[in-house]
Amino acid sequence: MLESQKIFLVNAVLNYFSKLCPITSGFIKKIEKNVEPLQIMKNKHILSPIDNNNRVFFVASGLVRGFIKEGNKEITTWISVGNEFVGAIQLPGAPPKPSIEYLQALSNSELVAIPYLLIDELYESYQETNIIWRKILELQYHAASERSMLARIPSAERRYEKFMELNSFDVSQVPLRCVATYLGMRFETLSRIRSKMVKQPV
Repeated sequence: MLESQKIFLVNAVLNYFSKLCPITSGFIKKIEKNVEPLQIMKNKHILSPIDNNNRVFFVASGLVRGFIKEGNKEITTWISVGNEFVGAIQLPGAPPKPSIEYLQALSNSELVAIPYLLIDELYESYQETNIIWRKILELQYHAASERSMLARIPSAERRYEKFMELNSFDVSQVPLRCVATYLGMRFETLSRIRSKMVKQPV
């Protein structure tokens, strides 16, 4: 990766932080020195159960999903189209260990990896960390609540409609097989629902 691109990605995460709370020069230098900019090719894993789950990732651009495996089936647990933090399942306060969750790039993606140890150090030294991470956790909690609500809608058609209401991104960017497992329905069911919606008069 070109040095200019690394700088661009680090600045992207710093800009994200600064919108949540003013950040000090010491905080900035700590981030610049200890994070890792990444370019991940389409379909490549960012994290898998064989990896030590010791980092979170800021998605600067691209399309990323989390998924688990149940037998031979992949079940999408979340989808990110960028400008947010993602990570695999991790028990707060517990030592990092492999997660059952996979992280995968669904398109060429740019991320910034931030070690949990770095976050702990930031908490100890920079007060803004408390505000920044509280706001990030609030956003994560809100997103998790929406996913939980979505999963409880009994009608497959209404579940897809609600999914479209909750997400402003272009769903055509996401492989339909991923959307189907995310919504807990068969691929054929999702295709039928989408075809029906297209045929409906405006």
